Amino acid sequence: MADEASTEKTESVVPDDECKEKYKKSEHISFYRRHKQTPGVQYCVSLESLVLTEKGASLELFEPKSKLHLLLQVRACRERTVRISIDEIHPIKVRYRVPDVLIGELVYEQLRVERKGQGFVTLSWGLGQHQVRIHEVPFNLEVLCGEEVTAALNPNGRLLFETLQDPLRSNSTGKQGDQSGQWQETLGEFVDAKADGPGSVGMDFCLHGFNHVYGIPEHADRLRLKDTSDCEPYRLYNLDVFAYRTDSRLGLYGSVPLLFAHKSDRTLGLLWLNASETTVDLHYKPEDSEEDMAAPGKRSRTPIQTDVHWISESGVIDCFILLGPTPSQVLSQYAQLTGYQALPPLFSLGYHQCRWNYEDEADVKSVDASFDHHSIPYDVIWLDIEHTDGKRYFTWDSKRFPNPVELQQHLAKKKRKLVVISDPHIKVDPDWPLYCEARDGDHFVRVKDGGVYIGSCWPGDSNYLDFSCPQTRSWYARCYSLDKYKGSTESLFVWNDMNEPSVFHGPEQTMPKNTVHRGGWEHRDLHNLYGFYQHMATVDGLITRSGGTERPFVLSRSFFAGSQRLGAIWTGDTEATWDHLKFCIPMLLSLSLAGIAFCGADVGGFVKDPEPELLVRWYQAGALQPFFRGHSDKSTKRREPWLFGEAVTASIRSAIQQRYCLLPYWYTLFHQAHTSALPPMRPLWVEFPGEQSTFSVDHEYMIGSALLACPVTAPGIKEVMVFLPGSKELWYDVDSARVFSGDRNLTYPVTLDTVPLFQRGGTVVSRRVGRGTCSSDFQKLPLILTVALDSKGCAEGLLYEDDGHSFDYRDRKKFSLRRFAMKPWTFACSHVCEDSTFISGSSVQSVLILGMRRRPSAVTAHISGIQVTLMFQYREDQHTLTLGGLDLEVGGDWDITMQ
Repeated sequence: MADEASTEKTESVVPDDECKEKYKKSEHISFYRRHKQTPGVQYCVSLESLVLTEKGASLELFEPKSKLHLLLQVRACRERTVRISIDEIHPIKVRYRVPDVLIGELVYEQLRVERKGQGFVTLSWGLGQHQVRIHEVPFNLEVLCGEEVTAALNPNGRLLFETLQDPLRSNSTGKQGDQSGQWQETLGEFVDAKADGPGSVGMDFCLHGFNHVYGIPEHADRLRLKDTSDCEPYRLYNLDVFAYRTDSRLGLYGSVPLLFAHKSDRTLGLLWLNASETTVDLHYKPEDSEEDMAAPGKRSRTPIQTDVHWISESGVIDCFILLGPTPSQVLSQYAQLTGYQALPPLFSLGYHQCRWNYEDEADVKSVDASFDHHSIPYDVIWLDIEHTDGKRYFTWDSKRFPNPVELQQHLAKKKRKLVVISDPHIKVDPDWPLYCEARDGDHFVRVKDGGVYIGSCWPGDSNYLDFSCPQTRSWYARCYSLDKYKGSTESLFVWNDMNEPSVFHGPEQTMPKNTVHRGGWEHRDLHNLYGFYQHMATVDGLITRSGGTERPFVLSRSFFAGSQRLGAIWTGDTEATWDHLKFCIPMLLSLSLAGIAFCGADVGGFVKDPEPELLVRWYQAGALQPFFRGHSDKSTKRREPWLFGEAVTASIRSAIQQRYCLLPYWYTLFHQAHTSALPPMRPLWVEFPGEQSTFSVDHEYMIGSALLACPVTAPGIKEVMVFLPGSKELWYDVDSARVFSGDRNLTYPVTLDTVPLFQRGGTVVSRRVGRGTCSSDFQKLPLILTVALDSKGCAEGLLYEDDGHSFDYRDRKKFSLRRFAMKPWTFACSHVCEDSTFISGSSVQSVLILGMRRRPSAVTAHISGIQVTLMFQYREDQHTLTLGGLDLEVGGDWDITMQ
């Protein structure tokens, strides 16, 4: 990312006491203060107003003192999801509802009255496994699973719905004494005048029986969310924060208002669909630490619960309770609402090399050649803002990059790609045709008096594209056509940065909330959607460029719920510190839970110079995370992998090569994310939901269901403590093949060349064998299958393949999904989907079986009715059996029998 540290215009530094006024704390957020300081408002519900339709139930809420009337809607979506919405019945203007995030028309169940008693009504649907109980006075809504209340809305009476006001009729307009910030508030030199006065919404929830809560990225924080009773709330407000602090609840580049609650027998999800600035407070009850809760004799008699308080500056209340009950079901329920992870092109799962900035074409070609010279594979090289003509996107600097097409063709001959940056701000330049086209097409965000908003970013004075407008998104998408984007080719892909949006010298370095988007919506209503919309427009552009045949690759810094449908995300401007390396793991786990499975952190840290040990450890961690890119600020020293001596180069080469060998497994996991919503990178509790010992682990994680990774994140370490979950599980050290039982802490010795990685018993992992320069080379290499036996001598795994780049897998069923299954003494390959049409060219060269307790007397393969005797090697000391020289076609059915 091109970032603020190196130009006078940016003034972006680590948020500390010297710039404490730059980013708000809760005491400066007026709508948050009002909700916290306002005594509980007692809303009541009129049960007589109940109306049942084919799409749910509606009732009137009212507040007796103010006579305020609201509309409550309760709807049951299919797949165990409850939607609760609250809006004004007669607003002076329509309030903003988040568009484009939910996919398609939701299908609702018919509700029925299960029971009606004194002061309450119970609604159910389907087989009656779930119910919603609505209490009349005061208003309280409970969601029941069976007889158990799992979630309650407004249990503490914190519902507050500020109605929009007509400024001409309000006595508050322009009052100098408006200390509550209802009509305007200030931050330093910035004045935020609110055209419709206060319009915030908030409500509290009680999650019964839960004291482990996760999600609501993006924050540089631990995986399990903190109790905020005595500290700042979690803030969801997309901001450009340079070299952000760790262990913080400050809002960063993106926001997904999705929260998970988990206990041993149930997982619950809560989606608060609001795109304005939002705060989330959490309070765990009882207040004992989780360690005390788990300790014998320490369990409190106080019922376990987590209180959650959501507050948003504008919009409506629109929330979804995802009833699970398993982690995988909650993930699937969320994906059915907002979409599944896009299946990325295979090359994008390889290694990416980036820097702000590679100086010119010669520099790019030199770096490209050096990867080959040092036998380090990579797939993509990136160009930051300096590649453009004066920070005008869709252009090239004629001196630095005079022949961009030839450069891309040079890379394409090696099956490599080029990525360029494209930010949302457009340089104010009446002599630039693209600027004039955007201006004349009314594609810019405006100010409240109707003029075009002018902010400042890399080019200086800039206008900002209004991506919330479909016409603007369509225009922007067309800008990526080959005839319009001169110098681009089909091997060029895109990076959206600074799209929170970042505005130098703006309030909190972003766009003023009272700027105006198409349709008259204030920026405050949709701020957190801005980057999501640019990401969407860019993806549309690349898909349109290929005529709808090729999968796009677009990386975005800012995001919202639903961004997983579009592509990849990274964690922004990390520092080259051990602390940032450590925190990137829980940050990526939180993103993965929130559906954004294609995520990563800048290897080595974006700013500052990493010491060689830190750089190696970050490469080792990055190679075991979904998006794998090295990136650095232009103020740092060059840090290509071969610049730190042969020992460091060898360690980095080993980490990158391991990544490429594992690409078949990673690609299969992304197919799984694309079809079932299970992320490749998973917290341990997702795979072991019944084991409380996993609930707060965030220094290690699962890669799919087969591999457990524990990156080294501290300097000078000679050994690390690895927790191996599952009392009935076996875990095999990937390096040594040693086997360990689960449900234990293992002291694992490490050197600079090793990182703890274990394969779970009962799984099969596919790897490529050999060397290559990029993912295209590795795709042609044979496979080795590592079969890790469980205690019953069984194992199973999948391998997904397609052409790696097109939509043929979707449109023409050109894919292959194969199952490898080991039962005692028999290993077989079979198809999973009969009507798939992709012909795999892959072959299995060898099979390594871990945990083989006895040496077989003979091994035979059965292929198309022909029996073949196989050579094998058995190691008694390791209990491993290796079958080599096989050349078995992945696309065919065959089995191997051991006697």
